[in-house]
Amino acid sequence: MSSIDEIRDTRIKKIELLKERGVDPYPALSKRELSLKDAIDSFEDLEKKGESKWISGRIMSIRGQGAIIFVTLNDGTAQFQALFKKDILEEEKFNFFNEVVDIGDFIEVEGKFFKTNRGEKTSEVKDWRMLSKSLLPLPEKWHGLQDVEERFRKRYLDILMDSEVKDLFIKKAKFWNTIREYLISKDFLEVETPVIENTTGGAEARPFITHHNALDINVYLRISAGELWQKKLLVAGFPRTFEIGRIFRNEGISNEHLQDYTQLEYYMAYSNYEEGMKMTKELYRLIAEKVFGTTKFSIKGFEVDLGGEWEVYDFSKMIEEKFGINPTTEIYSKTGKKVTEQDLIEVCEKASVEYEKNELNIARVVDNLWKTIRKEIKGPGFLIGVPVSMEPLAKRNLKNPAVVERFQVIIAGSEMGKGFSELNDPIDQRARFIEQQKLRDAGDEEAQMADMEFVEALEYAMPPAFGFGLSERLFSFLVDKPVREAQLFPLMKPRNIE
Repeated sequence: MSSIDEIRDTRIKKIELLKERGVDPYPALSKRELSLKDAIDSFEDLEKKGESKWISGRIMSIRGQGAIIFVTLNDGTAQFQALFKKDILEEEKFNFFNEVVDIGDFIEVEGKFFKTNRGEKTSEVKDWRMLSKSLLPLPEKWHGLQDVEERFRKRYLDILMDSEVKDLFIKKAKFWNTIREYLISKDFLEVETPVIENTTGGAEARPFITHHNALDINVYLRISAGELWQKKLLVAGFPRTFEIGRIFRNEGISNEHLQDYTQLEYYMAYSNYEEGMKMTKELYRLIAEKVFGTTKFSIKGFEVDLGGEWEVYDFSKMIEEKFGINPTTEIYSKTGKKVTEQDLIEVCEKASVEYEKNELNIARVVDNLWKTIRKEIKGPGFLIGVPVSMEPLAKRNLKNPAVVERFQVIIAGSEMGKGFSELNDPIDQRARFIEQQKLRDAGDEEAQMADMEFVEALEYAMPPAFGFGLSERLFSFLVDKPVREAQLFPLMKPRNIE
């Protein structure tokens, strides 16, 4: 039998001992009168009055011997010290505590408040109760969970034993709350749109497919935070909407990509991508200052200042300068010669860009070529000049109809948000959906599905509008951690537990 099994068996015996004494090891009610933070904040007053109060928490440490024991409690709001003295607690209760209590148990104690000779705020215990008996030991305090997979699988212990991990997720909550408060302050309405869809829309990604038993149809988990639904709400007369919700993409895992994650999308009528750039810069700077207290970040070896100047990068010009092809045309080279499939293959191989033969289309190849350029860009900045073929939902640029009015935020070599002037021409939208469907039929599983119900909504007229989206990847970049590290419970393969 392993030592962990021996510990568990010993603690089960302690549960039996509690029950024999008429003590419920898992009572439903607690007598707690103060959180530990409240006890600390109001300590001087409590000490002065000399009143006894019940406090509770998990035992994080037990030290001492003989007739005196110091216990550290943690209730999630703070840590606080409790002092068990045999002459004050009474010998029977004191000895019973020693018999049945372990580090990791939840208990509550009643006592008066005082400071030790070392100035430690303390409760002098005159009574105690078991609240929840632990069967397994906590990780060793100074080393915690060392294996990354074990940390993700037992995130509850990772958070419990490492205050920096706990602070990370408190900060992440503030990240989303800052975004929400910013949009609400600008008269945006928070909405909820379907997670299960007949067709996926609003992004280029491979969806998860499931079966709806009641309707007996195959459906998809959404790949955007309700883009097409929110634009239907613009048709409905809501001028400003946003959603912060979960989306799902059946793609690869990396330090920057997950299959299910949280994303923001908002839509603003009577605006365009130029106005959106101003708003995006304002939002990102607000996040930096309110959540992190600085606009300067070290990310993946780049020093980035969100409070500084934001550059503008032209996608098509950079592709042509680097690879000699013009993605805004039917793909012509600098010499005016039309680029063939073999030319695209040669360009990819020369640039060491991987590609799938069944997905060898202009948009996919150009996007892969762009990624080799992007990873060298520090930012912050806005990428513009993207060809129409790569963004089927954005409005064409009036000055150059070969590109769309779209921008992407570039930070530390990656895309950290995207916005564009929304396409509201139903005839143009129908034509682009048809082109996307041709790509799907040719084997490109990430091309967008043709949603003709959305086209029908556009035929009732949608006002000019700007739309924008960012995901929790932005947060992971600003804390300079892999995105899985910055997610509370990343998906893990199941493990058998007997």
